[in-house]
Amino acid sequence: MGYKTIAKQLGEKVTTVGAIIRKWKKHKRTVNLPRPGAPCKISPRGVAMIMRTVRNQPRTTREDLVNDLKAAETIVSKKTIGNTLLREGLKSCSARKVPLLKKAHIHAHLKFANEHLNDSEDNWLKVLWSDETKMELFGINSTRRVWRRRNAAYDPKNTLSTVKHGGGNIILWGCFSAKGTGQLHRIKGTMDGAMHRQILGENLLPSARALKMGRGWVFQHDNDPKHTAKATKEWLKKKHIKVLEWPSQSPDLNPIENLWRELKVRVAKHQPRNLNDLEKICKKERDKIPPEMCANLVANYKKRLTSVIANKGFATKY
Repeated sequence: MGYKTIAKQLGEKVTTVGAIIRKWKKHKRTVNLPRPGAPCKISPRGVAMIMRTVRNQPRTTREDLVNDLKAAETIVSKKTIGNTLLREGLKSCSARKVPLLKKAHIHAHLKFANEHLNDSEDNWLKVLWSDETKMELFGINSTRRVWRRRNAAYDPKNTLSTVKHGGGNIILWGCFSAKGTGQLHRIKGTMDGAMHRQILGENLLPSARALKMGRGWVFQHDNDPKHTAKATKEWLKKKHIKVLEWPSQSPDLNPIENLWRELKVRVAKHQPRNLNDLEKICKKERDKIPPEMCANLVANYKKRLTSVIANKGFATKY
Protein backbone atom coordinates (compact mmCIF):
# COMPACT_ATOMS: atom_id res chain seq x y z
CA MET A 1 0.00 0.00 0.00
CA GLY A 2 1.15 3.54 -0.63
CA TYR A 3 1.86 6.15 2.03
CA LYS A 4 -1.26 8.12 1.15
CA THR A 5 -3.55 5.09 1.39
CA ILE A 6 -2.11 4.05 4.77
CA ALA A 7 -2.31 7.61 6.09
CA LYS A 8 -5.96 7.90 5.00
CA GLN A 9 -6.94 4.64 6.72
CA LEU A 10 -5.10 5.53 9.95
CA GLY A 11 -6.09 9.19 9.94
CA GLU A 12 -2.44 10.31 10.17
CA LYS A 13 -0.26 12.63 8.12
CA VAL A 14 1.64 11.21 5.16
CA THR A 15 4.93 12.48 6.65
CA THR A 16 4.23 10.66 9.93
CA VAL A 17 3.57 7.40 8.10
CA GLY A 18 6.75 7.84 6.05
CA ALA A 19 8.83 8.46 9.18
CA ILE A 20 7.44 5.33 10.90
CA ILE A 21 8.12 3.14 7.87
CA ARG A 22 11.67 4.47 7.48
CA LYS A 23 12.29 3.81 11.18
CA TRP A 24 11.03 0.23 10.73
CA LYS A 25 13.28 -0.37 7.73
CA LYS A 26 16.31 0.89 9.65
CA HIS A 27 15.74 -0.48 13.18
CA LYS A 28 13.03 -3.17 12.70
CA ARG A 29 10.94 -1.45 15.36
CA THR A 30 8.77 1.66 15.60
CA VAL A 31 9.03 2.48 19.31
CA ASN A 32 11.59 5.03 20.50
CA LEU A 33 14.66 3.52 22.17
CA PRO A 34 16.00 5.02 25.43
CA ARG A 35 18.32 7.93 24.70
CA PRO A 36 21.95 7.20 25.68
CA GLY A 37 23.55 9.52 28.21
CA ALA A 38 22.17 12.34 30.27
CA PRO A 39 20.39 15.27 28.62
CA CYS A 40 22.51 18.35 27.95
CA LYS A 41 22.47 20.74 30.90
CA ILE A 42 23.06 23.77 28.71
CA SER A 43 20.09 24.91 26.65
CA PRO A 44 20.50 25.94 22.99
CA ARG A 45 20.14 29.53 24.16
CA GLY A 46 22.98 29.00 26.65
CA VAL A 47 25.18 27.48 23.97
CA ALA A 48 24.53 30.49 21.74
CA MET A 49 25.51 32.82 24.59
CA ILE A 50 28.75 30.89 25.17
CA MET A 51 29.66 30.95 21.48
CA ARG A 52 28.92 34.67 21.26
CA THR A 53 31.15 35.39 24.26
CA VAL A 54 34.03 33.27 22.99
CA ARG A 55 33.75 34.72 19.49
CA ASN A 56 34.02 38.28 20.83
CA GLN A 57 36.64 37.45 23.48
CA PRO A 58 38.66 34.33 22.58
CA ARG A 59 40.71 34.65 25.80
CA THR A 60 37.63 34.01 27.95
CA THR A 61 38.31 31.17 30.41
CA ARG A 62 36.03 28.25 31.20
CA GLU A 63 35.63 29.62 34.71
CA ASP A 64 34.34 32.91 33.28
CA LEU A 65 31.76 31.01 31.22
CA VAL A 66 30.71 28.96 34.26
CA ASN A 67 30.05 32.20 36.15
CA ASP A 68 28.12 33.67 33.20
CA LEU A 69 25.82 30.65 33.09
CA LYS A 70 25.49 30.70 36.88
CA ALA A 71 24.19 34.26 36.63
CA ALA A 72 21.61 32.89 34.15
CA GLU A 73 20.65 30.21 36.74
CA THR A 74 22.38 27.33 34.94
CA ILE A 75 24.85 25.42 37.09
CA VAL A 76 27.49 23.49 35.14
CA SER A 77 31.12 22.45 35.57
CA LYS A 78 34.16 23.62 33.63
CA LYS A 79 34.36 20.18 32.01
CA THR A 80 30.82 20.61 30.65
CA ILE A 81 31.84 23.97 29.20
CA GLY A 82 34.87 22.39 27.57
CA ASN A 83 32.79 19.54 26.08
CA THR A 84 30.24 22.03 24.74
CA LEU A 85 32.93 24.13 23.03
CA LEU A 86 34.51 20.98 21.61
CA ARG A 87 31.19 19.93 20.07
CA GLU A 88 30.96 23.36 18.49
CA GLY A 89 34.35 22.86 16.84
CA LEU A 90 36.49 24.92 19.26
CA LYS A 91 39.47 23.73 21.28
CA SER A 92 41.86 25.43 23.67
CA CYS A 93 45.16 26.32 21.95
CA SER A 94 48.23 28.32 22.86
CA ALA A 95 48.05 31.85 21.49
CA ARG A 96 50.62 32.44 18.76
CA LYS A 97 53.30 35.00 19.59
CA VAL A 98 53.58 37.71 16.94
CA PRO A 99 55.28 41.13 16.77
CA LEU A 100 53.40 44.05 18.30
CA LEU A 101 51.83 45.82 15.33
CA LYS A 102 50.68 49.41 15.44
CA LYS A 103 48.41 50.95 12.81
CA ALA A 104 51.42 52.26 10.88
CA HIS A 105 52.98 48.78 10.81
CA ILE A 106 49.74 47.18 9.61
CA HIS A 107 49.36 49.81 6.89
CA ALA A 108 52.99 49.35 5.72
CA HIS A 109 52.62 45.58 5.86
CA LEU A 110 49.53 45.68 3.65
CA LYS A 111 51.01 48.28 1.30
CA PHE A 112 54.11 46.16 0.66
CA ALA A 113 51.99 43.08 -0.08
CA ASN A 114 49.74 44.92 -2.51
CA GLU A 115 52.62 46.62 -4.31
CA HIS A 116 54.55 43.39 -4.86
CA LEU A 117 51.72 40.90 -5.27
CA ASN A 118 51.99 40.83 -9.04
CA ASP A 119 55.79 40.85 -9.20
CA SER A 120 57.18 37.99 -11.26
CA GLU A 121 59.06 35.16 -9.62
CA ASP A 122 62.21 36.32 -11.43
CA ASN A 123 62.20 39.50 -9.32
CA TRP A 124 62.42 37.48 -6.10
CA LEU A 125 65.23 35.36 -7.55
CA LYS A 126 67.37 38.51 -7.53
CA VAL A 127 66.86 39.21 -3.82
CA LEU A 128 69.55 38.39 -1.25
CA TRP A 129 67.71 38.01 2.08
CA SER A 130 69.51 38.68 5.37
CA ASP A 131 68.85 38.80 9.10
CA GLU A 132 70.36 38.16 12.53
CA THR A 133 69.29 35.42 14.92
CA LYS A 134 70.14 34.13 18.40
CA MET A 135 71.28 30.53 18.81
CA GLU A 136 71.10 29.20 22.37
CA LEU A 137 73.33 26.44 23.65
CA PHE A 138 70.29 24.60 25.04
CA GLY A 139 67.59 26.26 22.99
CA ILE A 140 65.13 24.29 20.91
CA ASN A 141 65.91 21.07 22.82
CA SER A 142 63.28 22.12 25.36
CA THR A 143 60.54 21.14 22.90
CA ARG A 144 61.64 17.51 22.59
CA ARG A 145 59.03 14.79 23.25
CA VAL A 146 59.64 11.33 24.71
CA TRP A 147 57.74 8.05 24.80
CA ARG A 148 57.30 6.99 28.42
CA ARG A 149 55.00 5.14 30.77
CA ARG A 150 52.59 6.91 33.07
CA ASN A 151 54.75 7.02 36.22
CA ALA A 152 58.13 7.42 34.53
CA ALA A 153 58.11 11.20 33.98
CA TYR A 154 61.25 11.76 36.07
CA ASP A 155 63.26 8.81 34.85
CA PRO A 156 66.61 10.35 33.74
CA LYS A 157 66.08 8.94 30.25
CA ASN A 158 62.82 10.88 29.96
CA THR A 159 64.04 14.29 31.17
CA LEU A 160 65.97 17.16 29.61
CA SER A 161 68.61 19.02 31.56
CA THR A 162 68.15 22.78 31.55
CA VAL A 163 70.26 25.71 32.65
CA LYS A 164 69.36 29.31 33.34
CA HIS A 165 69.27 31.68 30.37
CA GLY A 166 69.71 28.84 27.88
CA GLY A 167 73.32 28.21 28.91
CA GLY A 168 74.55 31.13 26.87
CA ASN A 169 73.98 32.05 23.25
CA ILE A 170 75.60 33.42 20.13
CA ILE A 171 74.26 35.96 17.63
CA LEU A 172 74.60 35.07 13.96
CA TRP A 173 74.28 37.15 10.81
CA GLY A 174 73.36 35.24 7.69
CA CYS A 175 71.94 35.59 4.21
CA PHE A 176 70.50 33.43 1.45
CA SER A 177 68.96 33.58 -1.99
CA ALA A 178 66.98 31.19 -4.16
CA LYS A 179 70.33 29.64 -5.18
CA GLY A 180 71.40 28.66 -1.66
CA THR A 181 72.79 29.90 1.64
CA GLY A 182 75.40 32.64 1.94
CA GLN A 183 78.07 33.15 4.55
CA LEU A 184 77.34 32.86 8.26
CA HIS A 185 79.05 35.31 10.64
CA ARG A 186 79.14 35.23 14.43
CA ILE A 187 78.63 38.65 16.01
CA LYS A 188 80.84 39.13 19.06
CA GLY A 189 80.05 41.91 21.47
CA THR A 190 77.45 44.62 20.96
CA MET A 191 76.91 45.38 17.30
CA ASP A 192 76.88 49.02 16.27
CA GLY A 193 76.72 50.66 12.86
CA ALA A 194 80.45 50.36 12.23
CA MET A 195 80.47 46.65 13.08
CA HIS A 196 77.44 46.10 10.88
CA ARG A 197 79.14 47.71 7.90
CA GLN A 198 82.23 45.60 8.56
CA ILE A 199 80.09 42.46 8.56
CA LEU A 200 78.50 43.48 5.27
CA GLY A 201 81.90 44.18 3.74
CA GLU A 202 83.30 40.81 4.79
CA ASN A 203 80.23 38.67 4.11
CA LEU A 204 77.62 40.33 1.90
CA LEU A 205 79.58 40.89 -1.30
CA PRO A 206 81.44 37.54 -1.08
CA SER A 207 78.08 35.80 -0.59
CA ALA A 208 76.61 37.59 -3.62
CA ARG A 209 79.57 36.48 -5.74
CA ALA A 210 79.48 32.90 -4.44
CA LEU A 211 75.75 32.64 -5.17
CA LYS A 212 76.28 34.15 -8.63
CA MET A 213 73.64 36.81 -8.11
CA GLY A 214 74.76 38.63 -11.26
CA ARG A 215 73.86 42.22 -12.03
CA GLY A 216 70.84 44.00 -10.63
CA TRP A 217 70.52 41.94 -7.47
CA VAL A 218 68.69 43.46 -4.51
CA PHE A 219 69.69 43.38 -0.84
CA GLN A 220 67.04 42.90 1.85
CA HIS A 221 67.46 43.74 5.51
CA ASP A 222 65.04 44.99 8.14
CA ASN A 223 64.67 48.47 9.61
CA ASP A 224 66.99 48.06 12.57
CA PRO A 225 68.55 51.48 13.40
CA LYS A 226 72.00 50.09 12.53
CA HIS A 227 70.68 49.11 9.10
CA THR A 228 69.01 52.43 8.39
CA ALA A 229 71.79 54.64 9.75
CA LYS A 230 72.98 57.36 7.39
CA ALA A 231 76.51 55.94 7.29
CA THR A 232 75.17 52.48 6.39
CA LYS A 233 73.00 53.90 3.61
CA GLU A 234 75.98 55.79 2.21
CA TRP A 235 78.12 52.65 2.37
CA LEU A 236 75.52 50.64 0.45
CA LYS A 237 75.15 53.44 -2.10
CA LYS A 238 78.93 53.63 -2.55
CA LYS A 239 79.03 49.89 -3.22
CA HIS A 240 76.14 50.28 -5.71
CA ILE A 241 73.94 47.89 -3.74
CA LYS A 242 70.22 48.31 -4.30
CA VAL A 243 68.17 47.86 -1.11
CA LEU A 244 64.63 46.50 -0.99
CA GLU A 245 62.28 48.91 0.79
CA TRP A 246 61.06 47.00 3.82
CA PRO A 247 58.10 47.45 6.21
CA SER A 248 58.90 47.40 9.94
CA GLN A 249 57.78 44.57 12.24
CA SER A 250 57.25 42.07 9.43
CA PRO A 251 59.35 38.94 10.01
CA ASP A 252 56.64 36.86 8.35
CA LEU A 253 57.58 38.49 5.04
CA ASN A 254 61.21 37.43 5.33
CA PRO A 255 61.72 33.79 4.27
CA ILE A 256 65.06 33.65 6.08
CA GLU A 257 63.06 33.22 9.31
CA ASN A 258 62.02 29.79 8.05
CA LEU A 259 65.63 29.03 7.23
CA TRP A 260 66.70 29.98 10.75
CA ARG A 261 64.07 27.60 12.12
CA GLU A 262 65.42 24.80 9.94
CA LEU A 263 68.95 25.51 11.12
CA LYS A 264 67.91 25.48 14.79
CA VAL A 265 66.13 22.14 14.36
CA ARG A 266 69.25 20.67 12.75
CA VAL A 267 71.56 22.06 15.45
CA ALA A 268 69.27 20.73 18.20
CA LYS A 269 70.07 17.18 17.09
CA HIS A 270 73.67 17.74 18.24
CA GLN A 271 74.95 18.35 21.74
CA PRO A 272 77.31 21.34 21.57
CA ARG A 273 79.56 21.54 24.62
CA ASN A 274 80.27 25.26 24.51
CA LEU A 275 79.60 28.36 22.43
CA ASN A 276 82.56 27.80 20.08
CA ASP A 277 81.31 24.27 19.45
CA LEU A 278 77.83 25.68 18.82
CA GLU A 279 79.24 28.07 16.19
CA LYS A 280 81.03 25.25 14.37
CA ILE A 281 77.91 23.09 14.35
CA CYS A 282 75.81 26.00 13.03
CA LYS A 283 78.18 26.54 10.11
CA LYS A 284 78.42 22.83 9.42
CA GLU A 285 74.65 22.37 9.38
CA ARG A 286 74.18 25.58 7.35
CA ASP A 287 76.28 24.03 4.59
CA LYS A 288 74.04 20.95 4.58
CA ILE A 289 70.84 22.88 3.88
CA PRO A 290 69.96 21.95 0.27
CA PRO A 291 69.62 24.75 -2.33
CA GLU A 292 66.22 23.24 -3.23
CA MET A 293 64.87 24.32 0.15
CA CYS A 294 66.04 27.89 -0.46
CA ALA A 295 64.53 27.88 -3.95
CA ASN A 296 61.22 26.62 -2.60
CA LEU A 297 61.02 29.39 0.03
CA VAL A 298 61.45 32.02 -2.68
CA ALA A 299 59.18 30.29 -5.20
CA ASN A 300 56.29 30.37 -2.72
CA TYR A 301 56.80 34.02 -1.79
CA LYS A 302 53.55 35.12 -3.43
CA LYS A 303 51.64 33.00 -0.90
CA ARG A 304 53.08 35.15 1.89
CA LEU A 305 51.83 38.31 0.23
CA THR A 306 48.40 36.76 -0.36
CA SER A 307 48.19 35.77 3.32
CA VAL A 308 49.01 39.32 4.44
CA ILE A 309 46.27 40.75 2.21
CA ALA A 310 43.78 38.09 3.36
CA ASN A 311 44.57 38.94 7.00
CA LYS A 312 44.26 42.70 6.32
CA GLY A 313 47.87 43.51 7.17
CA PHE A 314 48.05 41.60 10.45
CA ALA A 315 50.57 38.85 11.20
CA THR A 316 50.24 35.56 9.27
CA LYS A 317 51.21 31.92 9.79
CA TYR A 318 54.52 32.58 8.07
